[in-house]
Amino acid sequence: MRQADNVTARAQKGRNPANLHPGVEEEAEIVLTFEDNRLASLVFGQYDQNLAHLERRLNVVAIANGNRVTVKGTPESSELARRVLEGLYERARQGVTLAPGDVDGTIEESTLQGSLFPPAEEPSLPGITAFDQIATRKRGPVRARNAAQNAYIKALKQHELVFAEGPAGTGKTWLAVGYAVSLLEQGQADRLILSRPAVEAGERLGFLPGDMREKVDPYLRPIYDALYDFMEARHVDRGLQTGMIEIAPLAFMRGRTLTNAVVLLDEAQNTTTMQMKMFLTRLGEGSRMIITGDPTQIDLPPGQKSGLVEAVRILEGTEGIARVTFKEQDVVRHDLVRRIVTAYDADARRHQDEPGSEPFRRERRP
Repeated sequence: MRQADNVTARAQKGRNPANLHPGVEEEAEIVLTFEDNRLASLVFGQYDQNLAHLERRLNVVAIANGNRVTVKGTPESSELARRVLEGLYERARQGVTLAPGDVDGTIEESTLQGSLFPPAEEPSLPGITAFDQIATRKRGPVRARNAAQNAYIKALKQHELVFAEGPAGTGKTWLAVGYAVSLLEQGQADRLILSRPAVEAGERLGFLPGDMREKVDPYLRPIYDALYDFMEARHVDRGLQTGMIEIAPLAFMRGRTLTNAVVLLDEAQNTTTMQMKMFLTRLGEGSRMIITGDPTQIDLPPGQKSGLVEAVRILEGTEGIARVTFKEQDVVRHDLVRRIVTAYDADARRHQDEPGSEPFRRERRP
């Protein structure tokens, strides 16, 4: 019997492998009993969806019965599943709302812990290898779901200027907005300034109906969505009215010096070289700047260089600047999104490798 933080577990090995999966030579069975029934139900998920997701990811069988779950699989998979379930239980105790994405994140975190510590040797300090997190009043702690997000959060905390590149669904913009909100709530910044280039309208927005906010809403909606995720709606609306939160297209940044602010430029792959230089030189005293984008989704006219690509090349190795690159496997939006992105990128590589094919310009992903 193993006792740890209100969770008990027992393991049995050497059971009949025919009851598990074909080709499995040894089966391990681990039984976890959670003290709090309510938290156990949160760990298992609605209709045990979190357990089903765990089964698919780790190739184990997880059977829930009340506040108890029995895990069967190879010794390695069963042990990893135990660490994942205990990690999810601890997060539920902290008030985190659990979803299949949190299962993925805890699997990544537990795998990292297992690679650093032998199975018989648990880390002496709790959370010693835990992924980093940000916290806001509305959402509470939001922990990284993979190593790339962990590196991203650490870079945000340690550097004044951070470039984040990668495909859609990796959490680049969402985490950046969450970190900016956390700095605002802690009093470490006076303002949030969030911007995107309005490439589709050529940044000439005057012909569109409505006031300035109505004109740019179609281009800035993802930033609004992230803000409402991390802040109460009334606080967002009040911040927009007082100027504490400013959301504007890139064209409105020219000629300004942004002090004591967190400045986020999203979809930066659609800036020109001159626009990017203009934006970078807006950084004032006491400010931080976050620049996100996907170099594979450039909407600029053919032959026009991307300001993001150029800036990353020119500023490589500059002190105080960090660069984080996300890959297809880092997509956290939905497991199906990860497979879709991988399939499109594989198809793009096949087109590039075809003899006599023209240089492939990737279409913008939805």
